[in-house]
Amino acid sequence: MAKKCANSVLDAALDKIATATSMIALAAEPADRAAALSGALATATMTGGDYSNADGDTSGRKVTVAQKSGVDVDADGTATHVALIDGTELLYVTTCTSQVLTSGNTMTFPAWDAEIADPT
Repeated sequence: MAKKCANSVLDAALDKIATATSMIALAAEPADRAAALSGALATATMTGGDYSNADGDTSGRKVTVAQKSGVDVDADGTATHVALIDGTELLYVTTCTSQVLTSGNTMTFPAWDAEIADPT
């Protein structure tokens, strides 16, 4: 039996990710929104224009998160994770290339995407 999922279904999940209002660099995976906020090394403000949906690289759909440059670093540490949060939830966490951050400097979050594959 074949499996199928409409792009609109996948986009609905990706659209929820795109409601994030902050992107946070972290030294570890946060357990929840409060941990993401308390562990923040750097935080970028996000708006709806920072997200775009498209076909996935392999299958399915993806949301691309725009690059954010000149982001103030608020605490020393080695960033290994990036979290997206809104006013109440930890929406998405991913790993990133390890980067040493120093308070008082600025950093760049490169563009990245979250992808949901078609069912197999």
